[in-house]
Amino acid sequence: MEIALIKLLLAHILGDFFLQPDKWVVEKEHIKLKSNKLYLHVVLHAALVFVVFFSFDVWQQALLIGITHYVIDAAKLLFQKANTKRIWFFADQALHIIVILGCWLVYYEGANIDFGFLQNSKLWLYVFGGLLLTSPTAIIIKIVINRFIPSKGSLSLQNAGKFIGILERLLIYVFVLTNHFEAVGFLLAAKSIFRFGDLKEGNELKLTEYVLIGTLLSFGIAVAVSLSITYINI
Repeated sequence: MEIALIKLLLAHILGDFFLQPDKWVVEKEHIKLKSNKLYLHVVLHAALVFVVFFSFDVWQQALLIGITHYVIDAAKLLFQKANTKRIWFFADQALHIIVILGCWLVYYEGANIDFGFLQNSKLWLYVFGGLLLTSPTAIIIKIVINRFIPSKGSLSLQNAGKFIGILERLLIYVFVLTNHFEAVGFLLAAKSIFRFGDLKEGNELKLTEYVLIGTLLSFGIAVAVSLSITYINI
């Protein structure tokens, strides 16, 4: 995989998942195109293109990313409803990825690039894979299993589940990249032991199924991303 594509993807997940506070999202959904956070978000995405490439020569790519990001996000804000947020989230991300791929094909694919720096490209790939398994995957899992949340009072620490999931996916990422698959099984067994008491005391089938869905999704995505990273030839 060409390093330019990895950098464009890295800029995207930084802008959409790490540098966009929840209050920005709430404000944008509330006042839509009147929100100055929407325009700040777009400018941030364009600026991140300059940052990851460490150059101002990519101004055309940054401009393209910024304009298309605004159009896609604006359409999402205008047309999504309460019952279609899940669909619009995945559609929004898919469109952004398509734009990034198009940008890469137009500006980099087939160009005469000095591939001497590719000796460091694994680092970019590992960083991208690791970041992908933190907040982006946590948000994806939350959206997928949100409909299964048991109707029960909160009995856990705020955001504890999110950070436990992030840590377990990063551990799986390291285990797979270092070819220690047995450690993945150990991690799953350890988590099952800690969860057993909670589920036994709770004595609720719905809660058990909810935990299993979240755990299997988290482990499955982590293993899939990790294996994909290891099989990419760069």
